[in-house]
This record gives sequence, structure tokens and C-alpha cells, in this order.
Amino acid sequence: MQDYPEEKLHIGWELILLNQFHDILPGTSIKKVYEDSHRQYEEVLRSGYEMVSAAASGIASMITSDCNSLVVFNQLSFTRSDMLVFESEKNISALDAGDGELTPVQKTGDNSYTAFVGGIPSKGYKTFSFVESGSPADKRVFTYSNGKLETPFYSVLFDDQGHITSLFDKEEERELTRKGCRLNQLQAFEDKPHNYDAWDINIYYQDKMWTVNDLISREVIENGPLRFCLKITREFMDSSIEQKIVFYKEKRRIDFDNKIDWKENHILLKAAFPLDIHASKATYEIQYGNVERSTHSNTSWDVAQFEVCSHKWADLSEGNYGVSLLNDCKYGYDIKDGTMRLSLIKSAIEPNPDADKEIHEFTYSLYPHRGQWQDARTVQEAYSLNCPLYSEEIAVQRGTLGREECFASVDRDNILIEVIKKAEDRDEIIIRLYECYNRRTNTDITFAQSIESLCECDLHENKGEELWFDGKIARLSFKPYEIKTLNLKLSGGV
Repeated sequence: MQDYPEEKLHIGWELILLNQFHDILPGTSIKKVYEDSHRQYEEVLRSGYEMVSAAASGIASMITSDCNSLVVFNQLSFTRSDMLVFESEKNISALDAGDGELTPVQKTGDNSYTAFVGGIPSKGYKTFSFVESGSPADKRVFTYSNGKLETPFYSVLFDDQGHITSLFDKEEERELTRKGCRLNQLQAFEDKPHNYDAWDINIYYQDKMWTVNDLISREVIENGPLRFCLKITREFMDSSIEQKIVFYKEKRRIDFDNKIDWKENHILLKAAFPLDIHASKATYEIQYGNVERSTHSNTSWDVAQFEVCSHKWADLSEGNYGVSLLNDCKYGYDIKDGTMRLSLIKSAIEPNPDADKEIHEFTYSLYPHRGQWQDARTVQEAYSLNCPLYSEEIAVQRGTLGREECFASVDRDNILIEVIKKAEDRDEIIIRLYECYNRRTNTDITFAQSIESLCECDLHENKGEELWFDGKIARLSFKPYEIKTLNLKLSGGV
């Protein structure tokens, strides 16, 4: 068993907090600050990946396996069926979970592997055996010709510039694109705020706009049994934009993977999706919850909401259908009159003349869905985008762990385990959960081992009221959007 890397975690956390200072975080510091910040974040990432790799390897080394296998880890608090991307030197054709069905594997455009793996337990792992021959037939489920794409979920039309002129949901039999418009437009705006260049976005930025139309190339780089990828390269002034648009066989989500070499000044870049959705309000995720904002400009208050902060997702829904716009690191949205836009790059020159003149790599995703965002599990889809599954290869070995384990799980979609950590001053466990649907909820949380003690605690980890538990199960009651922090002691220790 690995020792808990307490000192390394503290060093990394303190560096992160240092760089969350209110002038560093929004991009409003001088250039020298970001040179230091860049180096410090690289160190945090390097150390973090090392700790994750060591923890995954430590767990994987204790799993009993009769053949070469892949252990797939799920760090989130709900069972996942999701896309996995992994590296291997083996010639893999499929994965076998031991349930009688083989999971096909597809080679990606960068020579990795991808597979749609199902039933990965909450806060746990599942082991798949490698199949190196005799895979299921490589059935093509995507067809693409002359800008027309057919997927299991959508019929899609691309224009000569690579924009989506039609996105038709085949299951719901409805067109998503507003008549005469194009989806996934990259829009560039002149951005010269009155007073504070890097701090502000003024509402009049919308007065001068260009659509990024200069298409350099368009090519299909993946068309297999699991996903289709169209790579589009554009130029804009002195900058280059590479975008991979990914459609899936098993998922309704559409990913837009971006790599942008940005060289501009005073340009605000946004991605725009003018949708045929009627809704007077949009929903935006905030930490441990969400808020609604108007989608019209009827009052001065509505007008002032021309840019809205959001975390991993925003959603625009009618009564029985909607679209969520997800992201993995971009937190400014504007949703007005059915058009969803996400702010991508803001290139101020004061106080840093070279702000944003970097290589930007990020993903945003369109997620059309039935019903409201709660029905579609938008929260879980956004978490999945931000926290990909990861994996570890193992050979034949004997250990103390089974091929599938779950450390902790809850039985309600609207209750999420956000944090599991060691207590700061004792060998016990701290868990933080929250309710995300604005619903009063009773839930059972189940652990891998029997509970010795359980109580609520505050943010200083001071123990409070003791809670009911029986064996491995604890029962909790949540008010709408309530956050609970628990102190847990298990029979097997930390």
C-alpha cells in the first residue's frame, strides 16, 4: 500500500492557492507574474500526475489477474459508461470485462486507443482483459461525403467553411440549428474596454465582429466503430486555429477539441451556437450549485447580464428538450435569444502586452438532450468531460483486491461526492458532498468497509453531530443545494 503523500499534496495545494490570487487568476497581472505562475503550475501538474500515477499503480499492483489486463479508474462519484483513451504497445483489438461481450477498440488519429467502457464503479475501478485477436467486426457506423455526415444520433451538414449548417436530432426528429444560421461559428470581436483593459468586457464589444471563415484544410482523421473525427484548420489574422470535431457512437455529446496559436491584440474570441430553442431563462453552473439568468434584454437588469460567469456547463432548455454547452476551462458565457456563446480568448495588452499570446488547448462540447438538464444528467456529463477515465496496465499477478471495487457511492443522481481526503491531524477521512438539483433528498452512502464512526464536521475539520450508520451504509438528509462535510473512520483505516 502506498503511503499517503501528505507533504507533496500540501506543497501543491499552497502553490495553487498562491496562483488563485485575485489579480493572477483573471489575467490582470504583469508579464513577469505569469512567467512565474507558468513555471509553478507546471510543477504542480508534474507532481500531481506523479501522485496519481503512483496511486493507480499501487492499487493496480494488488489486483488479482489471470492475463494481461487494463484497470480503468473512475474518480467520480457515480457509475460511468464513458469513452476511455489509453496508450499501449500491444496490438489490441478489444477489451473483455468477463461478461460475455467484447468491447471494440479503435485506433485514434494520434495512435492511441479508445474504447467505450461500461459500468465503471463510483470512486472505484473495473478490470478488462486485453483481446489481441478475434475482435468484433469493424462496423462503420458513420458515413461522410461532400460535407454530409450521418451518425447514430445526428444528421449533420457542413458548409464550405466547415461550419455546421444543419444538426438534426434523429431520435427526437428535430432540427437544432436556427433557420439561416450556422453552429460552431468562431466569432472575433474588437475588445477595447473604457478603463480596464484586462479586467473588463464592455457591452459595446458586440458592435464590431468578424466571423473566422478562412479555412485552410478539412480532413477526416478518424472514422471507426466508436467515433468520427473531422479536423478543421483555419487562419485568423496572424493566428492559427486547429479544431477536431468528434462525434460518438454511444454518446450524444459532440466534442470540439481546440489547439489555437493566438497572436492578436484587443480581440475577444467566442464560439457561437444559434439554436432553435425557446426559453426565457438559461441555467449556469456555479460551485456546488447553479443559477438561472434571463435570455432576453427586457429590463436594464437583463441587459447587464450580457456576460455570465459559469463553471463546467450552461444549459438552455424548453419544456421537453434542451442543449447544454460544456467546457473544460472556459468560464464566460452569454446566452441571449436562443444563441449560446462561450468566451474562449481575451487578448488584452495592459498590464501585460503579451497576454494570451500562447498555445491554447481546450475542449468545449455541445450536448443536446431530452427533457430538462436534470433529466439528461448534464452535471454528470460535464464532470465526465473535465475528469476523463484513466487506466493502468497489469500482467498476470496475484493480489488481495478483486477485478472490480467501489470505495464509496451514493444512490441519488442529485447528490455528488466532491472531495475525499485524509483528515489533516488524524488518521480519518474527510468527505464533502452536495445537492445539485435544488431538491430535498434522503440518500444512502455506501462504503467499501464497515464504518466505525461518522459525524459532521466544519471546514476546520472540527467534529460535530454524530450521524446514523449501519455496517457499510450511512443515511443522510439534504436540503436544496446543501453542502455537507463528514468525518469518517472505517474499520480498515485510511
